[in-house]
Amino acid sequence: MAERIAVEVAYAEAGRQWVLPVQLPAGATVMQAIEASGLMAQVPGLQIDPARLGVFSRKAAPDQVLEDGDRVEIYRPLSLDPKEARRRRAQNP
Repeated sequence: MAERIAVEVAYAEAGRQWVLPVQLPAGATVMQAIEASGLMAQVPGLQIDPARLGVFSRKAAPDQVLEDGDRVEIYRPLSLDPKEARRRRAQNP
């Protein structure tokens, strides 16, 4: 196992996205990567919901240990429920 790992922390808003590279000690967690990225200082008001975290599109816990090359993803709440969006499209073809 390497002494340090390289990961990315990704977050996107409607008009902008961030993909921040981070070097961490081996054994670092998802939350440690987010904190080390400095993303929270770049995105005022960003609230991290532990239920909306992932690694390469798979749900991840804040204390999940990362591997070299992982991409930590912070997900936003949906602005519109997918079922409601389908209903609206079906009503207005």
